[in-house]
Amino acid sequence: MNVATRHETGAALTAVAGEPALFDHRGALVLPQHRLLVISDLHLEKGSSFARRGVMMPPYDSAATLCLLADVIDDHRPEIVISLGDSFHDGGGAARMPQPFRDRLVSLMRGRDWFWVAGNHDPEPPRGLPGDTVRELALGALTFRHEPSRGPVDGEVAGHLHPGARIVRRGRSVRRRCFATDGARLIMPSFGAFTGMLNVRDRAIWPLFEASRFRAFMMGKGRVYPIAGAMLRAG
Repeated sequence: MNVATRHETGAALTAVAGEPALFDHRGALVLPQHRLLVISDLHLEKGSSFARRGVMMPPYDSAATLCLLADVIDDHRPEIVISLGDSFHDGGGAARMPQPFRDRLVSLMRGRDWFWVAGNHDPEPPRGLPGDTVRELALGALTFRHEPSRGPVDGEVAGHLHPGARIVRRGRSVRRRCFATDGARLIMPSFGAFTGMLNVRDRAIWPLFEASRFRAFMMGKGRVYPIAGAMLRAG
């Protein structure tokens, strides 16, 4: 399946390495055949991490991220959840998380198989939380890891790079987080409330894909918009 179709929820239904994949407009990947939900780069407790270094940020990022995650889980009701690395902004984030937020996270995990993929920000298991921590995970035709491989690969789902896309329509520039894929590889958008994005035309992202097949699935309000690579702008 190389042509994206519109799902009734406003998500885009396509395929990655032949696996049917649903791109939710809030930044989650759903694999319906496996009852699997994937999110990436939550960067929980980023605000408190910055505060410890004297940079004052509003301490609401974890609350906002968990609220969004709860909505996604409630809508899709997955049996398996993969958090694709950098789930916490630093190694002490899980221990630093306020108890109400921790309780909310644990309640979301309850009754599901939950996998923490080790990231560069959080290489060790999150302290005091359930779930299994792995370096990577294979399921069906797909392999899930935090950082994308540099060479050609088929069936990789990765995060780390926080892809975003820019288009210009009627003289107006629009930037949004996006799913980046050429049908063989997928790089997930960041899910966290305090995370930024890197333009997919950047040299850290663009060479990872087959340009002729590349599409950015831009996240809009209530919808995902598939955009051909030729329409994307740098900057």
